[in-house]
Amino acid sequence: MADTDPGSLDRLHDIAVPPPVSWWPLAPGWYVIAGVALVLLGVSVWAAVDRWRRNRYRRDALRELDLIEHRAQVSTAVIEMAELLKRTALAAFPRERVASLTGAAWLGFLDATGGTGAFTSGDGRLLGDAIYQRAEPGTAPDVPKLVAVVRHWITHHRC
Repeated sequence: MADTDPGSLDRLHDIAVPPPVSWWPLAPGWYVIAGVALVLLGVSVWAAVDRWRRNRYRRDALRELDLIEHRAQVSTAVIEMAELLKRTALAAFPRERVASLTGAAWLGFLDATGGTGAFTSGDGRLLGDAIYQRAEPGTAPDVPKLVAVVRHWITHHRC
């Protein structure tokens, strides 16, 4: 009679659990997400390579500036840095905008594109007319400060 008792615990059975859901094959939404992620990865790699190529002139200019700094011939360092700045500007900006600039206009251009005031009112003033004047005996330009100003412009100017 115990078998006919509906409240008996002997009649309980385990719950039938379905098999776990497989992660493969993926749902269609995951394929869309993977495709979008692949496209974004490709675009970001392309942009990074393009930016690296476009900034080659900066790396070359900084390498040459290091050579000028290590040579440390004060008499020619200012002239070499002025030439380096002009060549770097010609590589980055249209020739019509840069080639004819001299003196205060050139220094103003360097300040405007470099986001600084170091050329018109700072250590970079030496580059304005110093390349056209003879250095007076006993007056040596502060080359390390000038190198720092030039390095900052090469690194941070915006086209």
